[in-house]
Amino acid sequence: MSAFSNRDTRFLEEMGIGPLWVRRDAPEIPAMPEMSTAQENRVEPAASAASASSAAPAPSAVSIPGTQPESAVVRSDDAVPAPADVQRMNWTELRAAVAGCTKCGLCRNRNNTVFGVGDERAKWLFVGEGPGRNEDLQGEPFVGPAGKLLDNMLLAMGLKRGENTFIANIVKCRPTDPNGRDRPPASEEAAACMPYLERQIALIQPTVIVALGKTAALSLLGLDPATPVSKLRGTVHRYAGRPLIVTYHPAYLLRTLTDKKKAWADLCLAMSTYAKA
Repeated sequence: MSAFSNRDTRFLEEMGIGPLWVRRDAPEIPAMPEMSTAQENRVEPAASAASASSAAPAPSAVSIPGTQPESAVVRSDDAVPAPADVQRMNWTELRAAVAGCTKCGLCRNRNNTVFGVGDERAKWLFVGEGPGRNEDLQGEPFVGPAGKLLDNMLLAMGLKRGENTFIANIVKCRPTDPNGRDRPPASEEAAACMPYLERQIALIQPTVIVALGKTAALSLLGLDPATPVSKLRGTVHRYAGRPLIVTYHPAYLLRTLTDKKKAWADLCLAMSTYAKA
């Protein structure tokens, strides 16, 4: 990697990294650790979705701790496509299915679904947890301060929103608590929405997936909810046969500035993984 230009330096300073990200003698990107074997036996998304569909009917309701009862309702609407049907959709059909989805109670209070944005044949896929207030209003992922930081992270990697990148979330509707504040999606909500993301991944065929934050990492890797992000960083995991790198969510980095240096190490790992793919 060549040394940063003045323009690159400004991007990194915008992220609050400053001199920590400047490479004076252009050292090599940290060597890629050996790929984790923890996920080697993971069933491919399409097969998993089909198996789940045939094994048992979808429940009519689930209980989500810490949320209003009505937000936990899963509707058995005949118009809602089964996971196996989702795995056969093209982009137009998938967008329409997401826009009209009523599979969980998150649909009750949304202004817009947030499908995702970017290059439909991108080599880079970035996955967050779910829309916030600004995203719900605009229908686009990662807008506002966290979105600005993500854009700067992309620029520092030589990438740009909409060009060879696709940005999506685990859930497509905004999760809120009883007071109307943003919250992470519940596991049941993530499971209801996962077939849509799985189909996006199958259509995009990304070279590298970057999981932004705990919810995205645990949902994609199928790990215990108590697993901390710190235990997942620094390792190349695999999802659907593709390398997956875990880093912190931009919103977390805005609150914890000292971890921006760690996030840069994660992005360097992602870049070295991409170069070797």
